[in-house]
Amino acid sequence: MKHGLLEQINSPEDLRDLDREDLAGLADELRQFVLDSVSRTGGHLSSNLGTVELTIALHYVFNTPHDRIIWDVGHQSYPHKILTGRREQMSGLRQAGGISGFPRRSESEYDAFGTAHSSTSISAALGMAVASRNAGVDRQHIAVIGDGAMTAGMAFEAMNNAGVIPDVNLLVILNDNDMSISPPVGAMNRYLARLLSGQFYAAAKNVGRAVLQHLPPVLELARRFEEHAKGMVTPATLFEELGFNYVGPIDGHDLESLIPTLQNLGALKGPQFLHVVTRKGQGYKLAEADPVLYHGPGKFDPSVGIQKSAQPSRPTFTQVFGQWLCDMGEHDSRLTGITPAMREGSGMVEFERKFPTRYFDVGIAEQHAVTFAGGIACEGQKPVVAIYSTFLQRAYDQLIHDVALQNLDVTFALDRAGIVGADGATHAGNYDIAFLRCVPNMVVATPSDENEARLLLNTCYEYPGPASVRYPRGAGAGTAVTADLETVPLGKSVVRREGRDIALLVFGTRLPEAAKVADTLNLTLVDMRFVKPLDTEQVLSLARTHRALVTIEEGSVMGGAGSAVTEAINAAALVCPVLQLGLPDQFIDHGDQARLLAGLGLDAAGIESSVRNRFGGLLHERSAA
Repeated sequence: MKHGLLEQINSPEDLRDLDREDLAGLADELRQFVLDSVSRTGGHLSSNLGTVELTIALHYVFNTPHDRIIWDVGHQSYPHKILTGRREQMSGLRQAGGISGFPRRSESEYDAFGTAHSSTSISAALGMAVASRNAGVDRQHIAVIGDGAMTAGMAFEAMNNAGVIPDVNLLVILNDNDMSISPPVGAMNRYLARLLSGQFYAAAKNVGRAVLQHLPPVLELARRFEEHAKGMVTPATLFEELGFNYVGPIDGHDLESLIPTLQNLGALKGPQFLHVVTRKGQGYKLAEADPVLYHGPGKFDPSVGIQKSAQPSRPTFTQVFGQWLCDMGEHDSRLTGITPAMREGSGMVEFERKFPTRYFDVGIAEQHAVTFAGGIACEGQKPVVAIYSTFLQRAYDQLIHDVALQNLDVTFALDRAGIVGADGATHAGNYDIAFLRCVPNMVVATPSDENEARLLLNTCYEYPGPASVRYPRGAGAGTAVTADLETVPLGKSVVRREGRDIALLVFGTRLPEAAKVADTLNLTLVDMRFVKPLDTEQVLSLARTHRALVTIEEGSVMGGAGSAVTEAINAAALVCPVLQLGLPDQFIDHGDQARLLAGLGLDAAGIESSVRNRFGGLLHERSAA
């Protein structure tokens, strides 16, 4: 085996210049490089270790970037990034100013489509295939989609459409990493995959149909025999009924199987479907044993593995929610917990253990999750949908039409609200306040700390209609959490500090930073708690007794909580200047969470600076009084 192969690869052209017998050695080097890189920066690990050979085979066989590869979700695209000229940039992965953890069109010509949310690849690849066909361009379009992403309806919508569009070069690769191929049948799978993908097999089928079309009973018998023969070793029927030629399953770590199969499929016309089986964490025993733990780790020592800290850490908002869900589930047997494939991420592992018949993971199907919850609510049950803010965007119609319009009793626990850090703009929960507060019947709660999160979860759960509680990624200020299930008055704020001249109206977890400013400048500080219903009485009272108001939120300024405050003031025909602080009208890139917030002026220094810049004259008058 030659050494230092990876250092020779600065583009797929260099890869395609290698001898085929060198590719296995390259795979070993690439896998080690991925492990070393992620251990230094953090990021997605298990999924990337599982796609090393598939990535090599794709770039070896296809003429990228002329041929298009779309990585569904894209969290498994690190080997792709490394082989497409970004090896040295991996040291800045997911860090401010560094490369993204997901494919991004502006980052490389090899990133054919920007991804990070699940199940979009087939739609995008089909769109590209149609555009290429209509423009007379001969190229291949490959969508690499995981078995988890195939649970989403959008994937099947795209396949249903693709099956009736003639003359498109579309290859869907199902990266199945939830099963294994047993060694005794591996050789047979390889043989059948190569046979079924070859030109001879395709030509033979066409000749057979031409000969037998004049004898319909015999043709039907031959068709059924073919389906039965393939069905004994492959789950082909479903995909072939959708208009795809199904091939597989084959071993996704076997380059001697992958390369000829991809070469054969690349020569065929029409929609093709290749089923490959890979193993998450492949090549790193610790990740193979626990792919969930190593799915998205922070920095760690690969020789030791991920170690649990001896020091007890502050509970995250996710953990606060998970404990609340178990406590409320114990108290109220009507509660059901629903998640769209985010059991660990949403803190529902313990709830599933305690209440298995009341826990539902519906797969990557956010639309279904929300309407499913609506159906449960229709029958007097109490569904709680635990969903990331960014993923609720995918079920907006269902939230409006199937839940809010019917005023159904569904509670939404919105994790990852606001800036999320390393995952960047694709996962940021910047817009939920703006798109929820305009929906009739909806309650929007913004807890300022861990205990407030529990109080507002209690309150929204008891509210007999659609309600949401948003909370950020990570831990809060360390506030002790009460164990009871008491509620607070709906739509009522709390004055945390009495000051003069200027009032800070805080929606959410920027409250501790705002408190520092209030103490420094002797300002009134209000924990607003709710965006909707807004505490209009409090807002108008503050507008009458203060010379200016400042609204602070970790959400979009445009249409956000600050907008609700200004609308209330305008509706009352009052005149009071309002400074709205929050997230600007732009997509915010990846980086350290705290540094991003500071850069956006949402830490104490930034808030104080904004207040001084806008209302410095008022502060000067107060000091001189």
